[in-house]
Amino acid sequence: MSTQMTFANKSFVKPPEKGSFPLDHKGECKEVMFKYMRCLRRNELENTKCRETSLEYLKCRMEKNLMQKEDYDKLGFRDIIQEDSQKVNDAT
Repeated sequence: MSTQMTFANKSFVKPPEKGSFPLDHKGECKEVMFKYMRCLRRNELENTKCRETSLEYLKCRMEKNLMQKEDYDKLGFRDIIQEDSQKVNDAT
């Protein structure tokens, strides 16, 4: 006796809102990625201590067109960007 199976209730998977995140096949941001990984190891995987390196990695990916360009404050780095601009203003 065979059972006929129908798949009328297909579930649809939603793509990520920001699109795909292509791999760095050419290793263009490899050095920054390793720097971030070393930071994580040094700080027992506490990523809040490696936020500046994380921002550096995302900047590299955006510059090399490995991800869509986005405002850093939208990525959660507003405080770091404000600190950098404050340092520049204090130096002048």
